[in-house]
Amino acid sequence: MTEKGTVTIPAEIRKKYNLRKGSIVEFVETDEGILLVPVVPFEELFGADKAAKEKVYEMIRELQEERI
Repeated sequence: MTEKGTVTIPAEIRKKYNLRKGSIVEFVETDEGILLVPVVPFEELFGADKAAKEKVYEMIRELQEERI
């Protein structure tokens, strides 16, 4: 860690988790230590699980019905 708090992430980890300049990460405190978690932009999740599409639509319909 540098004096300003910059942390260097090893190249093999950056490649494995597709981290590049501008990637957003979050530091999460746990009982075991600190986790560095990549934050996946919502746009990248589009189409991630097409099998769940109908279930999601069903949940949205239920929420809309509850509002009425």
